[in-house]
Amino acid sequence: MINEKLAYYSNVAVKLLKEQGLRVSFAESCTGGMATAAITSVDGSSAVLDLSIVTYANSAKTMYTDVTDEVLEEYGAVSEQTAQLMSSGIKKRAMSDIGVGITGIAGPTGGSPQKPVGTVYIAIDSGEFQTVKHFLFSSPPETKNKRQAIRIQTAVQALAMLIDLLKGMV
Repeated sequence: MINEKLAYYSNVAVKLLKEQGLRVSFAESCTGGMATAAITSVDGSSAVLDLSIVTYANSAKTMYTDVTDEVLEEYGAVSEQTAQLMSSGIKKRAMSDIGVGITGIAGPTGGSPQKPVGTVYIAIDSGEFQTVKHFLFSSPPETKNKRQAIRIQTAVQALAMLIDLLKGMV
């Protein structure tokens, strides 16, 4: 079950962050704070979490991260460039060791032929290392809440990327 995956990954991420004495911050859009909620469900997470914001509106992305109006106009809110600037911006503003930026289209509306529902970009910035990955998530036809399924998959993948960074496997 994917919710079990989310719980597992959040526990591993908190454990690794604690062991390494590192702090993380999140700027989330399509997940609505789900990755952060998973982190805060772990006892002792206050030792590793600095800040989390849901930058759902473009104006929030520009106000609280490094996303600019020019980037939004040229590449869109759901893009590699926006995710990268979300991660670097939240890291800088929170003065944390690691910043995570998540942006995407959870659906069921809002997609386009160029960016269909399930398009997601996740970025991680540790100062020394920056990465952005593109995903196209979907859900089985029998899934009742396809939007929730995409949000969960996105949060799981964000935490998996964070764990990979912490394990030095990136």
